[in-house]
Amino acid sequence: MEFGKKMTRRQRLMATLEGRPVDRPAVSFYEIGSFKYNPDDPDEFNVHNDPSWRPLIRLAEEQTDIIRLIGAKPLNDNPAAANYLTAEKWQEGKSRYVKNTISICGRKMTELTRRDADTDTVWKLEHYLKDIDDLKAFVELPFEVFAYQYDCEKLLQFDKELGDAGIAAFDTADPVCRAADLFSMEDFTIFAMTEPQLFHRLLQKFADIIYPAVEDAAKRCPGRLWRIYGPEYASEPYLPPALFNDYVVNYDTQIIKTIQKYGGYARIHSHGRLKNILPLISKMGADGLDPIEPPMQGDVELEYVRENYGRNMVLFGNLEITDIENLEPSEFEKKVRAALEQGTAGSGRGFVLMPSASPYGRTISARTMTNYETMVRLVENWN
Repeated sequence: MEFGKKMTRRQRLMATLEGRPVDRPAVSFYEIGSFKYNPDDPDEFNVHNDPSWRPLIRLAEEQTDIIRLIGAKPLNDNPAAANYLTAEKWQEGKSRYVKNTISICGRKMTELTRRDADTDTVWKLEHYLKDIDDLKAFVELPFEVFAYQYDCEKLLQFDKELGDAGIAAFDTADPVCRAADLFSMEDFTIFAMTEPQLFHRLLQKFADIIYPAVEDAAKRCPGRLWRIYGPEYASEPYLPPALFNDYVVNYDTQIIKTIQKYGGYARIHSHGRLKNILPLISKMGADGLDPIEPPMQGDVELEYVRENYGRNMVLFGNLEITDIENLEPSEFEKKVRAALEQGTAGSGRGFVLMPSASPYGRTISARTMTNYETMVRLVENWN
């Protein structure tokens, strides 16, 4: 990979996406920077207001190549949704609960989630679809019930706020992600393998929602980076590559082509095992891939991905969040150097140093902070 004259963070990211020379590898802290954390929000469920988060948020905002993500939002005053969906919210101690109910074909299907005050994640305690009759009823819902759109004005606002610090990008689930989220993981794999016709009906229902929303946003805001998440649900060990082809390639290819039609860049997000699905991801024509987890979390080295697929795809990775939080700084530095060496080797399209996820607890340890600082220090001196 070639390195050239000094760039702004925005210029560096766009050159990386376009496969042009950069002054140094880009670095992203993923969710830290992708989302606008507010350490001044006093809400007891805001883990980022702990003082230990402030230096890390500041480091991300001031010294990383920010990719600010914009997700979809449900349509306002959607009468179709009101006809079928109800929601209840309550708090017990330091946990917040949401119970959603879908009523269709004489059935009531419920979903229950919990959010704890000291962890920035939502636990799904109950899933909507629990048996074949639930699935058959669900596919009878009008697709308009879950219709949504992308806020292009918000994306442009983020772009203006970022200035030269980075870029704003769209974030979209794919059909298999939306489908898998309806089941427990064990039920998802069983139904996906034993009820392919019915499962395709479910995927097409979500495709009918996703495709027009992506088309509209890609047309209104052309030339943007998109992150497409969900393909990992159809990867090994959950489903075999043949079903990845059926449930991901057959649906996500249209999303990718739509984004590219308007000059955008489509980045596939898929945790875990990649080796046997890399040819299929390449077949879709994706512009990027993350987080390319190293063994043992994944099953392929970054060097292999760079050599075999890096000419056409920007590679994002390949650091593990568990290493950031647990490794001694001297050991973590070795991991960062290895990722940079492998990610920038040869004449590939580009590389962004990035972890697989971000901390979700209330406290950032001194070790974790030092390891994040190591990422920035090494990329700034890499040539």
